[in-house]
Amino acid sequence: SIFYIANCLYFPCSYAVSSTIEPFYKGGKVQISKDEKYIFCTCGTRVNVLEIVTGKIVHSIEQDDQEDITSFALSLDDEILVTASKALLLKQWEWKQAQCTRSWRAIHNVPIASMTFDPTSTLLATGGCDGTIKLWDVLKQYCTHNLKGSSGVVHLVDFHPDMSLLQLFSSASDCTIRVWDLRSSQCVCILKSHYSPVTSLAFTPDGTSMVSSGRDKICTVWDLKTRTAKRTVPVYEAVESVVLLPEGQDLSEMGVKTRGLHFITAGSKGVLRVWEASSARCVFTQTPPSGSQGGEVEDGDPRSLTHCLPLPSSLRLATVTAEHNILLYQLPGLTTQKQFVGYNDEVLDVKFLGKNDSHIVVATNSSQLKVFDLDTSSCQILYGHTGESSVQDKTVRLWRQDQESGEVCCVGLGSSHANAVGSITCSRMKESFLVSGSQDCTIKVWDLPDTVPETDSDILELSARVTEKAHDKDVNSVAVSPNDKLLASGSQDRLAKLWSLGAPGANLALLGVFRGHRRGVWCVLFSPMDQVLATSSADGSIKLWGLQDFSCLKTFEGHDASVLKLIFVSRGTQLLSSGTDGLVKLWTIKTNECVKTLDAHQNKVWGLHATRKDDRMVTASADSNITVWTDVTEVEQAEEQAKQEDQILKKQELSNLLHEKKYLKALGLAISLDQPHTVLKVIKAIRQEVGGEEQLEKTLLKLRQDQKESMLRYCTVWNTNARSCLDAQAVIRVMLTHLSPEELLQYQGARSHLEGLIPYTERHLQRIGRLLQASMFLDYMWQKMRVTGATAR
Repeated sequence: SIFYIANCLYFPCSYAVSSTIEPFYKGGKVQISKDEKYIFCTCGTRVNVLEIVTGKIVHSIEQDDQEDITSFALSLDDEILVTASKALLLKQWEWKQAQCTRSWRAIHNVPIASMTFDPTSTLLATGGCDGTIKLWDVLKQYCTHNLKGSSGVVHLVDFHPDMSLLQLFSSASDCTIRVWDLRSSQCVCILKSHYSPVTSLAFTPDGTSMVSSGRDKICTVWDLKTRTAKRTVPVYEAVESVVLLPEGQDLSEMGVKTRGLHFITAGSKGVLRVWEASSARCVFTQTPPSGSQGGEVEDGDPRSLTHCLPLPSSLRLATVTAEHNILLYQLPGLTTQKQFVGYNDEVLDVKFLGKNDSHIVVATNSSQLKVFDLDTSSCQILYGHTGESSVQDKTVRLWRQDQESGEVCCVGLGSSHANAVGSITCSRMKESFLVSGSQDCTIKVWDLPDTVPETDSDILELSARVTEKAHDKDVNSVAVSPNDKLLASGSQDRLAKLWSLGAPGANLALLGVFRGHRRGVWCVLFSPMDQVLATSSADGSIKLWGLQDFSCLKTFEGHDASVLKLIFVSRGTQLLSSGTDGLVKLWTIKTNECVKTLDAHQNKVWGLHATRKDDRMVTASADSNITVWTDVTEVEQAEEQAKQEDQILKKQELSNLLHEKKYLKALGLAISLDQPHTVLKVIKAIRQEVGGEEQLEKTLLKLRQDQKESMLRYCTVWNTNARSCLDAQAVIRVMLTHLSPEELLQYQGARSHLEGLIPYTERHLQRIGRLLQASMFLDYMWQKMRVTGATAR
């Protein structure tokens, strides 16, 4: 019982960030290191280095000028990274230390659109938006070639794998491929086959053939000896990347039954396909992700692919989607090995998931849900919803997580809302029903069967048991009471309502209306302990209502804008709230006090959720950041207690040292405690001794430099007070006598401290001068009085 009481009295009052999920890729170039350990990708002004094994950002290379990076290239020996920015600067980096080793002005008049290293890692080719190509010797640090003749933006440059030929291939807006001879700096051939920009080139290992891809829905196989097109392969999709399959491997699972050239295309259809070059036919098509909808995928669709990168040593492929997701597949089965989410865009909600709250599920303004493993940072992308976001398709989906593997699959689907679904909640006591609220102003109750399917092979068709026209405007939030008997709803019509769920099969019955908010209600939530309902509104307030008489019990005000989400913590004694001001606030209900404000987001905090133990919470914002917080109240209290105990021991030790007249140790201890008043007390004690000034001088000269810096800082404060100015002047006299001006100016903040000493020292000097004059007049009067008295006698 003692433990129970102690738990009841415990109030968390401090949270610290334990981990974050931040954007690391927002589009642009992606490159994988030759050792296949790292993925390099652009994110605004940075190039981020993602470690494939851990999924963590291990390095972040950022431009000093805060200009966006337009292109970058990593040398084939994984040693040199070169970036190009909109400021028309090229920077060479020692990327493992995130240090810029060299910076030079690009001769291009406009930003660089593409760049690549040659196989020897000594030559760097840059293609500009001005139609020129320049080659740089990165070792000798000079420009070796300036190739002109391309039309428009040079968006693709690539060296021939055989450097003895000294050939460079490029493509620009004129949809042709130019072959440059670097010995003569001339274009020796123009390869024409495509009618839209060429997106990628892939060379065979012997360098005799090449495959080019384009958005004109064809791939062309070129004979580089004769410089002619051997075959044109219609692929029926805009292709962004083409990769040659390795020879000498058993790839029969991918339809490779014969010897010869085979290549993989990645493009607007969103799946990988294998083509046989000799027959120009597709021999394998990747199975779409589980739950994704069929049908033709248009260019720009979230499912379309923008890059495909080979990892030949480990026999893997990496693809990048239009939604900035990076997926790694293992050949030959194309099984998904890793999934990384580069950019979540606007995060709309987040919830803990799993037996021990080991995962979080994230809803964004994308049709896909993302499930993150908090321990390994791995991600599972869930397909199923359609539309611009997971709520726009007007459906309700039921998902199940395998407790062993952590995999999540869709097992139920309900679709009878007439507009977007804005809120959903589940029964609390057992998994018996769902409740959804929609922009069609209705609330629907969906019954769940006793046995829910384990996999997505047989998706359960959900049917709405009850449909209620609940509000006059969008339903923003629904909540079920802990005993599953009551339902609360909040709407843009500024009202919150309480409903009776009744027995299974019964309709909803309106019990009462909560009126008082001046703007729309964003969140409703039942207290886990009391018969209380909490609501938050766009008017910036949080209200607690009694369920018996529907009266407002308390109002919390502190947010500057809309309060979007609420959760109860500490067994219903505290509230956490998040708002459009980017803040998360912790409130103690009994005192109406905001005990902590957490500021980690730059935009609306839509998502807020806590674990079952209340020891962690997660917040998600429209700034694309997801932050996991840990309750550190006990840790901070223990640290504070230990600090106080240490202070008490040191104060006792200081008192003992003063009593024993060990002034040097006492002075050093007082300075370490950073207690100017105690230091002054020691100084006064030294000066009161016989020969105190000499003793003070010896003691001060034995101090370390950092201790002398602290003494100078203290003297600046003491000198402002007439009671302590003489002690300050005594210390300053010692320091000015034994330290040269050069040594004194080396002290931290010495100049500002000395400037602060001068005006008060002048004031003290004037005061002492006036005192001296007054004392001399008094002495004169005393002498006169003595003379007059003697004459009278």
